[in-house]
Amino acid sequence: MTSVPAPTPHRTRPRARPTGRPATALAALLGATLALAGCTAAGGSAETAVDTTELSVPAPEPLIGTDVAPLPPVEAPDGSGEDYDDSPEAPFQDVATSPLSTFSADVDTASYSNLRRQVNQGITPEGVRIEELVNYFDYDYPAPAAGAEHPFSVSAQVAPAPWNPEHQLAMVGVQATEAIPTSEGNNIVFLLDVSGSMDEPNKLPLLAESFALLVEQLDEDDRVSIVTYAGDNQVVADSVPGSEHGVLVDQLRSLRAGGSTGGADGLRTAYELAEKNFVEGGNNRVVLATDGDFNVGPSTPEDLTELIEAERESGVYVSVLGFGMGNLKDSTMEAIADHGNGNYAYIDTLAEARKVLVDEFGSTMFVVAKDLKLQVELNPAVVGSYRLIGYDNRRLADEDFADDAKDAGDVGAGHSVTAFYELVPADADAGSGAGDSTDFMTVHVRYKTPGGAEPAVSTEAEFPVGADALTSAPTADFAFASAVAELGLIATGSEYRADASLDAVRERASRALGDDPYGLRAEFVDLVDAYRRLA
Repeated sequence: MTSVPAPTPHRTRPRARPTGRPATALAALLGATLALAGCTAAGGSAETAVDTTELSVPAPEPLIGTDVAPLPPVEAPDGSGEDYDDSPEAPFQDVATSPLSTFSADVDTASYSNLRRQVNQGITPEGVRIEELVNYFDYDYPAPAAGAEHPFSVSAQVAPAPWNPEHQLAMVGVQATEAIPTSEGNNIVFLLDVSGSMDEPNKLPLLAESFALLVEQLDEDDRVSIVTYAGDNQVVADSVPGSEHGVLVDQLRSLRAGGSTGGADGLRTAYELAEKNFVEGGNNRVVLATDGDFNVGPSTPEDLTELIEAERESGVYVSVLGFGMGNLKDSTMEAIADHGNGNYAYIDTLAEARKVLVDEFGSTMFVVAKDLKLQVELNPAVVGSYRLIGYDNRRLADEDFADDAKDAGDVGAGHSVTAFYELVPADADAGSGAGDSTDFMTVHVRYKTPGGAEPAVSTEAEFPVGADALTSAPTADFAFASAVAELGLIATGSEYRADASLDAVRERASRALGDDPYGLRAEFVDLVDAYRRLA
């Protein structure tokens, strides 16, 4: 794999998470949660008011690890009430007439954990975004050197396309620095949906325990506020020190579900609170947790994104955590994250919550590059036509690349972004051999430095991908990531899946597990087996 600038050893994010568990085991996982969270039946009041001045309240015993008999399994709904926005996939483009491919970076991972939940429940997957499947996993990209000009490095590798050997597959990886960009504290507002639709074991109880994990990462320099919303919204906590773990966890576990869902008013209140407690140079963020089923006030993705876009210049970022099944509004939550300088993850198990909120705390919370856009310039002497795989709702017009007013994805500390291009060689008779005469492509990256002067001005970096990127023996990372992409082609019924097969996906992924200390790649192989049974 070629890399510019010169590679330095990659520092893998510290992790201590268990292997993810199928969603069908959720009731067993949350049996203790229900016993302590005390959820009422649907229609109960949202009992959320807590006196935040009483900071000596002892913390309840932690749920995790308690030995409580699990509840009977929860029957999974068929998913017919869920809402997804499936954008059309990109066709092949002729390099001679369309040499540029421009798209926004995407660090969301919701689609993978949601697909895992659907497959393990025997539901045909919907809302599959291939880039989110691929970006769910870690890859050993070289990190930028200390003091590097840009807060990321770019790597590339080209090999025969596994599902179409007459084509080539280019893997482009952007690795962000793991250096946290600020030493100031966190100002975090938890915006929690406590409406009646959240009164299910895999919603509010799981939400409370997920945020309890996040609270444990905070200290006295951090400030936490809690806003709940149902028919109306309430400020449960206002700027409580992050070191008051017991108080915050007690507040989370006392939440009750009931009422309609007025999410727009909750968003306004959360932003107002974040701006009131704004920490200059710190991490100011709203963390929204919901099933996305807004039914009071502004509720469409268009309505909500208009509200979010008006707030994003405040310097307050947003993270969206999706919960539940049956009425999941994936399209709404993705739109909020995309338009609000944010990221979107789907929490189907407590293990997934630990991955997002503990193991990946830095990348979830701390932005190192704002509005990161990529523009790949293909070389017509080497590539005849190409297709960007995934990123179907992240594509940008070529002229948007240099337009600093055009919003794009934000990348957190330690995040990586992977994109695959399927290439048709310029000379079909040459097969996969492009020779060593010219570059395959040039990767242009444009980004803004967070916390800089407003209006922010972007910086452009350029990374050529030379002939030395071509290999007949790709790395294990390439083999595994391409297997994930191939599953995506199958799950979306892609017009361009050619000879893609579940057998090939499983074989290639199982041979490319690497160290896999937390079993996520092995879990993917199990997921392929489950998908085979479903298919």
